[in-house]
Amino acid sequence: MRFYTEQLGFSVVVDENYESGGRWVAVAPPDGSTVLALVTPKRKSEEYKLIGRARHAVLVTEDVMAKFEEWRKRGVRFHHPPQTTLWGGIFTRFDDVDGNSFALVGRDDFVREIEAERRAAAEKLEAERRAVQEVEIAKQVQARLFPQTLPQLKTLQYAGICMQAREVGGDYYDFLDLGQERLALVLADTSGKGIGAALLMANLQANLRSQSAIALDQPQRFLRSVNELFYENTIDSAYATLFFAEYDDKTRHLRYANCGHHPALLLRNNSVERLDSTSTVLGLFKEWHCSIEERQLLPGDVLTLYTDGVTEAFNHAEEEFGEQRLIQVLRRNRELTSQQLLAAIMDQVQQFSSRGGQHDDITLIVAKCG
Repeated sequence: MRFYTEQLGFSVVVDENYESGGRWVAVAPPDGSTVLALVTPKRKSEEYKLIGRARHAVLVTEDVMAKFEEWRKRGVRFHHPPQTTLWGGIFTRFDDVDGNSFALVGRDDFVREIEAERRAAAEKLEAERRAVQEVEIAKQVQARLFPQTLPQLKTLQYAGICMQAREVGGDYYDFLDLGQERLALVLADTSGKGIGAALLMANLQANLRSQSAIALDQPQRFLRSVNELFYENTIDSAYATLFFAEYDDKTRHLRYANCGHHPALLLRNNSVERLDSTSTVLGLFKEWHCSIEERQLLPGDVLTLYTDGVTEAFNHAEEEFGEQRLIQVLRRNRELTSQQLLAAIMDQVQQFSSRGGQHDDITLIVAKCG
């Protein structure tokens, strides 16, 4: 303790005696930047064998030459005068009274570089932590953009699901209450992946809901308005495919527009009708038009809307799930409720692609006419 206080100029921060006979002493340099504990190990102990073998402690000072002269005059045994290293720093070494060796180095460019790297590493970790936190917030926000309640209908069971490949994604489905016992089923897939696609999805959702008041009487004008807003508020390369269907609960009548999306599948008895595109995608063209098609649904009919994450899911052999497998699942499980049928499709897709992993968002709407 006298070596550290009298020769190195350290101060004693702890000096405690215990009833068991032990003593704990801790010393610190003048600036208090660190604390060294001094112990007297018992003879024949493993710690006792370490006395005089320490070689890796480094003390950093602003002026190596001044500190060398100060400590040398106080009797500190240095190995050699301060020397210049290959990287331009200055250092020397000294021993304490037990023979433990210390390096004394200057706060030179080398040390500053180490500190800069340490700060950079800490800033990187903090940035990564913030990024994870922000993505989690985005995930929670996007989850609220999907339907939180389902309007009750007398003649239609329906259910939807979106399973994203990343924390957030660009697939979207919605159920819009249009009034007068009519419901809109909406399913869309925006361009891109991750955060960028999620922002497009949020934009599209806002456009659809803000304009939905005119959807009942003027569906074509409604979709033109959605396209115009989406076109004006996104970059030139952004677009979305969309399937919009309006169902009349009183008459079981369906009106729909397929805007560049995969054909919806209408299962009736054992036959399947594909509801193909009636216009191009949303968002690429300011001047945009679509046509509206109509179908009369019958009890037992099953309407399925899906994104390419379903049919393009692939297994370890890079074979796609495909439309035919989807149709087979629908036929085998047509007697189930819409929610059960949805679960059956998801289960088959996940089993098929279990080794290949999920590479795209999987979004489905299943509606069963009663």
